[in-house]
Amino acid sequence: MTLRTLMASVCLILPIMASAHNFKDNQRVPPVGIADRGELILSNDKFSYKNWNSSQLSGKVRLLQHIAGRTSAKEMNANLVEAIKAANFPHDNYQTTTIINTDDAIPGSAMFVRSSIESNKKLYPWSQFIVDSDGAARQAWQLEEKGSAVVVLDKEGRVRWAKDGALTQQEVQQVVNLLRQLLSK
Repeated sequence: MTLRTLMASVCLILPIMASAHNFKDNQRVPPVGIADRGELILSNDKFSYKNWNSSQLSGKVRLLQHIAGRTSAKEMNANLVEAIKAANFPHDNYQTTTIINTDDAIPGSAMFVRSSIESNKKLYPWSQFIVDSDGAARQAWQLEEKGSAVVVLDKEGRVRWAKDGALTQQEVQQVVNLLRQLLSK
């Protein structure tokens, strides 16, 4: 193989490696349904689960997070979560939807992960928490294992921004600004 052929091959592969997810701007997220566990519901201080699917992502501007069921994945974009809390977006037009992939948890820790999710639901009842015990969303969206992905969706449920991995401080600000812009429409 010549150096020129090798370089051409590398150039063709790099864009694929840089974009692990399959989210496309101004398109809806690839369809996925989560029936094993699903959306965590808190009613009268009792928790239950109901089936969830990605067709439910329209109606509000959203920050969609997909997080492996690991502390390290949760911490990857903790600065974004804090920025969203500080922005104090209106709950009638905005919602954070967090999908936690408990299939990608440290073996034996899924029970502790679910307990943490339940605590967060009590603190932020307006937020949506989806427990994905089979890793269906990670597979459908081609996300990295052990990671954290962030997607901004407009009111129609179309992708306006997406990244699989830790956000820089500049990207955190970009996401908050984009959410403000979408909410002002």
